[in-house]
Amino acid sequence: MSLSILARHPRDLTVAWAQRVVDQKKLGITVSSINVHSVDVGTTTRIRVTVEHNGLYVIPRHWFVKIPSLSWRSWLITALPRLLFTEVSFYKDMSHVVSVNKPTVLAAQSKFGRGVTLVLADVTEYGAIPGVTRDSLTIEQVRLVIEQLALLHASFWNNVTLDQEYSWLGAPIRKLEDRLGKVLAVPLMKHGLKCAGSIIPTKLYKPALQYARQRGEAMHLLSEGPRTLTHHDCHPGNLFWDKSQPGLLDWQLVRIGEGVSDIAYLLATTLEPKIRKVHEASLLVLYQKELKKLGIKNLDTTKLFQRYRAHLIYPFEAMVVTLAVGGMMERESNLELIRRATAAVEDQKVFDIYNAD
Repeated sequence: MSLSILARHPRDLTVAWAQRVVDQKKLGITVSSINVHSVDVGTTTRIRVTVEHNGLYVIPRHWFVKIPSLSWRSWLITALPRLLFTEVSFYKDMSHVVSVNKPTVLAAQSKFGRGVTLVLADVTEYGAIPGVTRDSLTIEQVRLVIEQLALLHASFWNNVTLDQEYSWLGAPIRKLEDRLGKVLAVPLMKHGLKCAGSIIPTKLYKPALQYARQRGEAMHLLSEGPRTLTHHDCHPGNLFWDKSQPGLLDWQLVRIGEGVSDIAYLLATTLEPKIRKVHEASLLVLYQKELKKLGIKNLDTTKLFQRYRAHLIYPFEAMVVTLAVGGMMERESNLELIRRATAAVEDQKVFDIYNAD
């Protein structure tokens, strides 16, 4: 029987709790102290701790712990689609076959009705630098992230058994998420537009609300491409940098989807709009070339750009909804990502795809 590491609050992270984490490794390591350095409440509660123990060359001292959000609004939005449960399942069942750079899992546990807890090695332990949500990336940095995403997507390209091998990726959770999205799309879009103020031009209000009313049809359109494993949340705060190489954090939205959706999210949230406009076509060609190197051939460049354009709707919607809910992301960072995503939607006339008569 496995030892319980479930925690509901930062105060639950005691020496005894940390001992249960290291005891799962069965290495005879003894924990002497634990110190909480920071607590960040958003879609989850993220806690950075230092753990002193006598196995320094085996288990890291700096841990990154994720438990359900202490913000009731964030918890309500994330609990039903079981987002943290998905991330725990990813690290327990799948991370070993995902070859992109990602944190090392120390322990992960979930029990229905009792909670969910994820313990990772803090990437700073090894000198890596976590991204900041409102960071803007250079073109060279984006190119490096695209190479990582191409590796992720190529590894699972058109794998028709993904949702059978990993049931938590499958239809029930996604259907529940889609139903919630359909019910909440209009009120959250209305409130988000109001909260965003002048960052979103008023001329976009009507098409944004029209899109929200037709969200079900839009999701159907976005599910038509080749299936693969996608990260689905590639904004600057979910990246880390290790010796200039990128890695991906926060896998709670991981799902089966179309790979170019990750590229759309990445470009819309990480690049200054003027820079994105100049380089987005060449960056899509880079993505296509990287996939080809990895054995994914016969991708049509024109069709790829069309699918990229369609998927730009998601970073816009996601950031506006995040603002509407509140408490899920630091407000100024949220507004900055809305500014970038809005520019992408406007530049590419994305609403024309969904609101055509």
